[in-house]
Amino acid sequence: MICYPIHGPAPRRKSRQVRIGHVAIGGDAPVVVQSMTNTDTADAAATVQQVAELARAGSEIVRVTVNNAEAAARVPHIRERLDRMGVNVPLVGDFHFNGHRLLTQHPACAEALSKLRINPGNVGRGSRRDEQFATMIEFACRYGKPVRIGVNWGSLDAELLARMMDENARLREPEDAAVVTRKALVVSALDSARQAEALGLGADGIVLSCKVSGVQDLIAVYRDLAARCDYALHLGLTEAGMGSKGIVASTAALSVLLQEGIGDTIRISLTPEPGGDRTREVIVAQEILQTMGLRSFAPMVIACPGCGRTTSTFFQELADRIQGYLRAQMTTWRDEYPGVETMHVAVMGCVVNGPGESKHANVGISLPGSGENPVAPVYVDGVKTVTLKGENIAGEFQKIVEQYVIDNYSKRSAADQTPADEQAARAAG
Repeated sequence: MICYPIHGPAPRRKSRQVRIGHVAIGGDAPVVVQSMTNTDTADAAATVQQVAELARAGSEIVRVTVNNAEAAARVPHIRERLDRMGVNVPLVGDFHFNGHRLLTQHPACAEALSKLRINPGNVGRGSRRDEQFATMIEFACRYGKPVRIGVNWGSLDAELLARMMDENARLREPEDAAVVTRKALVVSALDSARQAEALGLGADGIVLSCKVSGVQDLIAVYRDLAARCDYALHLGLTEAGMGSKGIVASTAALSVLLQEGIGDTIRISLTPEPGGDRTREVIVAQEILQTMGLRSFAPMVIACPGCGRTTSTFFQELADRIQGYLRAQMTTWRDEYPGVETMHVAVMGCVVNGPGESKHANVGISLPGSGENPVAPVYVDGVKTVTLKGENIAGEFQKIVEQYVIDNYSKRSAADQTPADEQAARAAG
């Protein structure tokens, strides 16, 4: 039985560090947030806009589809336009079926990308598979690009799976088909990685992923994969779904693995709601890492759920307003006030837990519940500093939060920034 500390995650699994442009994953680097566009990459304007939105939301690496000649031809232009905008987020090219041909026809695409993503199940069939896989690895080596070998059980190498199923059927006590499928995912990833190394790609240029859509399956696959290699690992529950289902399923799976020290970079594969914002998957990824205490991205707002004591919706509206304000401010605060992302703000709805929870936060407000005096005490670092009342409580509290940031997080000039600060700023656009 493996025992982990109750006050934090297990020590990170030791993995090789991989450089994706200016971003490091694996090794001692923090767990990195990734996302993927859903625009037609051939539409350079739309893709540039969405990449910039994802980067500004906090995505540190963005993947784009490269599925045809038009998309491959546009990648260098997309990279150039992003650079002119000051959005230096690394781009990853997602290749399936025809990647070998696209890279051969458009070598500038490989040069403009920071990483290639190859799916072993979609590289080719039979004798063509090895040749086409080798072509893509050769381009990666030629331009010094790392590769994510991303296996997915929706497109698992059919020949490999059939062979392993046949071998399993001949056993005296055959394993369940789901178990064999999970093993085949890991074998596919590791065999492909060894093949890439044999072709000249260093182990520090390889990232592996084995994505499935079932929570328990994902946990089992990555535990097995982590035990059998030291490659950097990309985590994600594929086809997680829409809305709360996708968020809950991704959180359930990734949190277990991250708690066990497994995973170097993550992506939350949410299905956007009609007209929904693609950046939501970035926020969810950040919040998973932040609530687990692995990284900090923006001040956290603590708010009570409400009950019969809080018949007014004012505290809900204030919590939403403050949370939106803090996230919006992070585009400038991130550079100017280092450490502000660790701040906690409490917005509470009544006297039961309001004062106590507010005292635990850096800045907290305890709003009046039903039948309570219409006043709202504010606590700063555990000390009551003022009692707000009247119709402008929200505006006054927001000013208190802003003043706390100014007073407690040293404003820093560009000359004071370290290379790590500059890297974070570039990733944020």
